[in-house]
Amino acid sequence: MDVVEAFKLQAAACEELGSPLYADLLRRLVDDYELGGVSTEVLAGHEQDPGPSALALRLLGSVHRLVLAREVPELGVFYPSVGGEWDPVLGWEAFEQVLQARGPELRSLLSQPPQTNEVGRSTALYGGLLRLAEVVPLPVRLFEIGSSGGLNLRADHFRYDLADGTSFGAADSPVVFADAWSGRPIQPAPALRIAERVGSDINPVNPLSEDGALTLMSYVWPDMTERLARLRGALAVARDVPADVRREDALSFLRNLELAEGHVTVVWHSVMWQYLTQADQAAADAAIAELGERATATAPLARLCLEPMRRTPDAPYEFLIVLQVWPTGVPRILGHAAPHGVPAVWE
Repeated sequence: MDVVEAFKLQAAACEELGSPLYADLLRRLVDDYELGGVSTEVLAGHEQDPGPSALALRLLGSVHRLVLAREVPELGVFYPSVGGEWDPVLGWEAFEQVLQARGPELRSLLSQPPQTNEVGRSTALYGGLLRLAEVVPLPVRLFEIGSSGGLNLRADHFRYDLADGTSFGAADSPVVFADAWSGRPIQPAPALRIAERVGSDINPVNPLSEDGALTLMSYVWPDMTERLARLRGALAVARDVPADVRREDALSFLRNLELAEGHVTVVWHSVMWQYLTQADQAAADAAIAELGERATATAPLARLCLEPMRRTPDAPYEFLIVLQVWPTGVPRILGHAAPHGVPAVWE
């Protein structure tokens, strides 16, 4: 997929998901690129990057990082994430000036894959964990692949409010999801306890550092201020709730996992599968299945994920919430969610 096609597709996705600012910027970037403008120099060498590598979001996130760091105030006046207001004409002119002035720095930042760590996806993951507790009421050992900063490993410390006034999770959390989910009712699990929180990422981000927090915030779309507020709340939670995120690829991490008697070992992941090659996807599936073969009723294994999938080969892609529990290992679709997780709908 070439740059123009990838940016057009990402512009449509941003429009659909509620970011008119990024949709507008990406369409202007397409025009600039086709005319041989400044973006061609910044993106040189990335002309054939695969679509799943999210080149458009890497570029936009790199610029947003400069805005959040208050290094480009001429652009910040147009970014809601720092109190600005978007203007399609003047905003693009300021964006173009940043590309021109900070090109070498932006090119170096493009080598970093998106580190979204979208805490909204905890809505699907935590709800799925409550579903698991209905059938496996054991303490949880939680392991995540593609963890980024590991914020979703603290999902039980966020609050999930429903339209009927019911709440789940931590009542005093700085992270609150309004209308978190709907559909088939979920039963509270007051005894749910996460005994271990471990993640892996090929390039983990330390959410407790100023640089790490800036990295995570930079990949939130700047006109989605509610998402940014949730992320800031999750960074505060991370300071109080430890989690171990290791610099390790998903396959090595999975192959080193062991089960534990009296605990359910949970492997979960959300919107990261696309960043694995097909060969690594197959190997990761095999590693989880092999671990599942060793599972017992008193040392079970569960896999919980939120990923874009098809229900049937001819069906459209949906962000499905899928749970497998071993010893049986039969996959079960629990529901579906918005790409950023909120809301989730249970089936």
